[in-house]
Amino acid sequence: MSPVLDTEFIQPQDREEVIRHAVWESVVAVDIDHGPPAEDISVRIGLGTVGPLRICSARATAVTVRRTETLAREDEEPAVFLGLQVTGTSLVAQNGRECVLRPGEFAVYESIAPYTLLFDEGVDHHFLRFPRSALALPDRLLRDTSTVTLGSDNPVARLAFSYFSQLAGSDELHQGVHADAVVEPSVELLRAVLTSQHGNSSLAKVPLEATLSLRVTHFIRTHLADPDLSAARIAAAHDISVRHLYAVLSRSGISLGDWIRTRRLAECRRELAGPSGRLRTIAATGRRWGFVDASHFSKVFKQAYGESPRDWRDRNHPRFSA
Repeated sequence: MSPVLDTEFIQPQDREEVIRHAVWESVVAVDIDHGPPAEDISVRIGLGTVGPLRICSARATAVTVRRTETLAREDEEPAVFLGLQVTGTSLVAQNGRECVLRPGEFAVYESIAPYTLLFDEGVDHHFLRFPRSALALPDRLLRDTSTVTLGSDNPVARLAFSYFSQLAGSDELHQGVHADAVVEPSVELLRAVLTSQHGNSSLAKVPLEATLSLRVTHFIRTHLADPDLSAARIAAAHDISVRHLYAVLSRSGISLGDWIRTRRLAECRRELAGPSGRLRTIAATGRRWGFVDASHFSKVFKQAYGESPRDWRDRNHPRFSA
């Protein structure tokens, strides 16, 4: 994976902020405490995506990474991280448990709870971020298998280390049909590692129904801009009936139409206030997020936020006369 950030080309006084911004924007929000002074900080980060999976490969001087309780509470989409140790050692701590990773070993940990990653010897690590909903594993199984050293004593984990290391390091696998082809095998392999480690593979079957609501809402977020997003399409994508879909969402307190509309409006509001807010017409912004009728879009936007989309945009992008 080609580096997208190399501190060799960044002024020492800017390094900590540039690194923090890159990690927050592309991986997850964490506090980063560097061991050496700013002028001695050395970081090379490569970033990639494979479908919904995010990949970060990093080599760096000594650092401590903390996901605080406040940051964990603010996470919008719960994720499971897979950390693979390439060289050296590191320590992972979460939920009152900690494990040491050596070359060829890895551990998983969750974004929804505080954690600490300690790299006293420096960083040579691959980080893979999986949507928690995609794994469809129960809370108990994830809790029991997180912050556990995985590798030498589990043949499935040994296979997974080789597989995920190649996935992280190959730019070819991050593009086009190749990326599409490896998403499902990647998810299933991590599921296999965690269920085999837990010693009860039957637990992998039960949560498919228990986590259906999570998987449905993840699907909706992914396809939020699709104008043909409908209950029928969502149900078909999950091999369930429309009636079953509504029942599952109802148990989670979700009204499908309201849930979709609220998130589409939020995306429109974000875009209209963003740096490219005036590059599209208001109607085009609405269409981009599934509102095909401009007058309807304006009406529901005002109902939700108390002002029209035009007023909102103008307030965030005032026109100045010469």
